[in-house]
Amino acid sequence: MRLGGPSFWFDEMGGPPALRPALAGDTVADVAIVGAGYTGLWAAYYLAQAAPSLRIVVVDQQFAGFGASGRNGGWLTGSFAWNPARYAADRGRPAVLAMADALHAGVEEVIRVARAEGIAADIHRTEELTVATSHAQLTRMMDEVAQRSHWGEGDRLRVLDAGEIRDRIAIPGALGALALSGVARIQPARLVTGLAAAVERLGVRIAEGTRVTAIAPGRLETTHGTLRATIILRCTEGFSATLPGARRDWLPLNSAQIATAPLAEDTWAKIGWQGHEIVGDFAHVYCYCQRTAGGRLVVGSRGVPYRFGSALDDRGRPDPATIRHLHTILRRHFPAAADAPVTHAWCGVLGVPRDWCATVGYDPATGIGHAGGYVGVGVATSNLAGRVLADLVLGRDSDLTRLPLVNRAVTRWEPEPLRWLGLRGMYAALHLADRMEARPGAGPSWLAALAYRLAGR
Repeated sequence: MRLGGPSFWFDEMGGPPALRPALAGDTVADVAIVGAGYTGLWAAYYLAQAAPSLRIVVVDQQFAGFGASGRNGGWLTGSFAWNPARYAADRGRPAVLAMADALHAGVEEVIRVARAEGIAADIHRTEELTVATSHAQLTRMMDEVAQRSHWGEGDRLRVLDAGEIRDRIAIPGALGALALSGVARIQPARLVTGLAAAVERLGVRIAEGTRVTAIAPGRLETTHGTLRATIILRCTEGFSATLPGARRDWLPLNSAQIATAPLAEDTWAKIGWQGHEIVGDFAHVYCYCQRTAGGRLVVGSRGVPYRFGSALDDRGRPDPATIRHLHTILRRHFPAAADAPVTHAWCGVLGVPRDWCATVGYDPATGIGHAGGYVGVGVATSNLAGRVLADLVLGRDSDLTRLPLVNRAVTRWEPEPLRWLGLRGMYAALHLADRMEARPGAGPSWLAALAYRLAGR
């Protein structure tokens, strides 16, 4: 089993492309972007298209897509994953509904750009199926239908009963499922590497192997010289805690995945899954799965959720307990593949603010902008964030710049050891709540409700 590394997705491509040259000494640009993941590349793409004369430089400590952009589960959903009431409290319900529409539109926009730029990212239009395997999960599913319908996603939702989900995919004990339309399965590393190539064709420079050590108005200090720019965009999401002064802004929450070897056709016949839907469940410690274009089964979930001091993973290596947890999900949901060889296991981090709400900000006075806090739904959200950043930088008063995530204050996390105790305690409680809810006849767990409340979700 290949343990760690950036991800299976890069291995499937034969590894990351050759490393681009680092910054070569002191440099001047109009726009400097920190982070060559989806957010930074999308911002560069739309800025370069709208203003071709801009000198844009993107710098990354590793390489384009090294972080969550090249490691995620390949879900292009455009869903609202945050607490809409928090946005509505500041800007009102109509603004939240506009944000839900803009997020959904991001799915089509990603697909449009991929087609226009010739990015072969294994994009397959499908549905998201979130399965309920207990009465407590079934209750939670119906509550979610009501909430998401109220906040603008009702026309995308459809409830499946036990028979309907069984006809789609054979998950033991499935009592029902929530189907979300207008989504797609993707190969995330192909998308990010293709996007990087597209922005280079537009004249954007990407400097890899260049670590940023300080950010100040008009200046980035790096390990390879000073980059001076009128506009600086911090697009580091889960890696933001590594930057001076940003350790408590977005907590790096860990997530991990395993990938099987390609499954035989008779195994797929037992599982079903002919629509290549993206599949999750209503457990509190939920999973996210896909059937890849190459016939593999990929399973993801939270492992060790957080490392003390906002530390990052060790070269993408999940710990043994996390790998066992992912194997358990594989055997429970897909018993026909229980004995399939697992060829890859990897992990990475996503950015989580204290109020669990995404933000995009820009201060014209300092010329510094930022985006992040996607809480695990960054594939489509990063596209929206890139478009918003471009409009903010160019001074456009658009529908996007009036969305409620724009210039929302980032709520900071508590200092250590409080955030370590809080996050580890929350996930311990959620694991226990899942075990409690699995008992026959059990209802939704009060323990999970308490854990969410204490964590501010």
